[in-house]
Amino acid sequence: MTIEIFGIKACDTMKKARTLLEARGLDYVFHDYKVEGVTSERLAGWAAAVGWEKLLNRAGTTFRKLAEADRADLNEAKAIALMVAQPSMIKRPVLVAGSTILVGFRPEDYERLAG
Repeated sequence: MTIEIFGIKACDTMKKARTLLEARGLDYVFHDYKVEGVTSERLAGWAAAVGWEKLLNRAGTTFRKLAEADRADLNEAKAIALMVAQPSMIKRPVLVAGSTILVGFRPEDYERLAG
C-alpha cells in the first residue's frame, strides 16, 4: 500500500506526522503544497470522501485574514477554489493510504494505520 502525505514542509504538525511514519518504518511519498500545488480535482475527491468542511482550516491565519466576502456563504465549490488558490487553508496533513483518507494529525489514527 502506498502512503501519500500532503501538506507544507515547514508545518510543525506535518513534522510530527512524518516523524511518526518514519519511526514506524512506513514509507511514504510527501507532496508539498507550496512546491507542487494541489488541484481542484484532488480536493473535490477528498471532499467527497471526508467533507469539504473537514478539509478547510478555518482556524488558520490564512483563512482568518480573508476578506469577509470570501469567508461568507461558503459552499464546497467556493471552499475548494479558496484552497486551490491558497493551499495553506487546507487542514494538515492529509494522508491517503488506499481508500483511507486522514485529515489532521491524530497519533492514534496513524498508529492504527501502522498496525
